Amino acid sequence: MRLLLAEDEKMLSDALVALLTHSHYSVDAVGDGEEALDYLMNGDYDGAILDIMMPKMDGLTVLRKIRAAGMNLPVLMLTAKSEIDDRVEGLDAGADDYLTKPFASRELLARIRAMTRRQPELSDSELNFADVKLDRAGFLLTGPDGSTNLNNKEFQLMETFLLNPTRVISTDQLFEKIWGYDTESEINVVWVYISYLRKKLNALQANVAIRAARNAGYSLEVTE
Repeated sequence: MRLLLAEDEKMLSDALVALLTHSHYSVDAVGDGEEALDYLMNGDYDGAILDIMMPKMDGLTVLRKIRAAGMNLPVLMLTAKSEIDDRVEGLDAGADDYLTKPFASRELLARIRAMTRRQPELSDSELNFADVKLDRAGFLLTGPDGSTNLNNKEFQLMETFLLNPTRVISTDQLFEKIWGYDTESEINVVWVYISYLRKKLNALQANVAIRAARNAGYSLEVTE
């Protein structure tokens, strides 16, 4: 699951990126509202965390602009303000939830889980295809011959494939979705992690394979 974090306090932003990455999210972090708007309008995100008080453009303006553009992704607002009027303004502008600083890490993660569950495609705690299933809470992939834990990128790759069964997804789309704009990784990292997943599917004796479509991308297929 890919999130955009817009927070101008660098230390807090770095801490949140570390927390979210550890919790198996893919995160792009920006430090001002204009950059946040640009990323949201041009990226493919499953949710956003927007600080209200940001340079260049405040979070509420960003929120209003993406809602006016027809974007319905879940949005959690962060603010140092706790007055009821401020919370009401954020919710009226189209926010899904509101969290006042300072906050506990566990509460932030719970709020993210709650708001993304409202999205139909993100609501299932378990994804299935043929004889494999992915536990999205425990990051566990199960097949006929047992279960195996997936690391962060393996999990996000498998989740993306299982949310789009049989659809061919290009290498560029996978790279952008899972590694994001600001990664220092090269695009061949996609192939590396797909090879990891293939080995785990083979070890589980799964009747599922990740097929490469020449010059097109990758998809799941049921094998004989």
